[in-house]
Amino acid sequence: MREYALFLGCLIPARLPNLEAVSIKVLEKFGIRTKHMIGTSCCPDPIVMKSLDYKAWLAIAARNLSIAEEMKLDILTLCSGCFSTLSKANKVLKENAKLKDEIGSFLSEINRGFLGTINVRQVAEVIRDIGPEAIKQRLQRTLEQWRVATQHGCHLVRPSDVLHVDDPNRPTILDEIVNWVGAKPINYLLKMLCCGVGIKAIDPETNLMMLREKLESIREAEANCIVTPCPFCFIQFDMGQRGVNRKFNESYAFPVFYITELLGLAVGLSPKEIGLQFHTTPVKEV
Repeated sequence: MREYALFLGCLIPARLPNLEAVSIKVLEKFGIRTKHMIGTSCCPDPIVMKSLDYKAWLAIAARNLSIAEEMKLDILTLCSGCFSTLSKANKVLKENAKLKDEIGSFLSEINRGFLGTINVRQVAEVIRDIGPEAIKQRLQRTLEQWRVATQHGCHLVRPSDVLHVDDPNRPTILDEIVNWVGAKPINYLLKMLCCGVGIKAIDPETNLMMLREKLESIREAEANCIVTPCPFCFIQFDMGQRGVNRKFNESYAFPVFYITELLGLAVGLSPKEIGLQFHTTPVKEV
């Protein structure tokens, strides 16, 4: 059985604990065990903190990485932003001896150090590693009526020189998984456009305009639901559709699923076990 150190970050424990629960349940069905990391902080944020103080960003990330190093386990993240931060920091510190020594001196003040002995994985990668045959053997529900618009988000495949998950311009990882569970991935024009959640706090109007463009593109492609591995994208679509409808007099109501919720449904978990009752946009349509 494969085991990972589970890094939860900030958003999932605070607002989406149901995604943590379903991810652990689903991965265990495929022989993947997770062990919680005790004492972690924010990853920290891959954009804001990094821009304000790069070395502080590195030091905080290195501290989180050091916890997994003590556990002697690779990290599994459920958040693409956490995946981007921890992967980037891990690579920089492994390759830059000067920075590694400098950050190491900061960590020594709290009796920690960075060794560079572990790797960082995102949950979509781990699901892809399970492979089509193992997944198809466990399917208990047919999802053949699902026409899925996949949303990769900004931090799963970029920066591609660090993450190496998929083609940064034409990723297929989510569409492959959707195919494996019997659903149909739908191409849509604005598939690689940001969902807009990153600017919600500073420009809520533009945030809703960006989301509306995405939703319009999804509707034009005749998809009937959305699947994403990013909890920020999940919140933006699941909760944001109501804001778009109010502001622009629209009627969007696409059911939104996190990637492990999709897999959980396919392998027979009940809607209650998955936590579909906690969704803002109703999912009964699919």
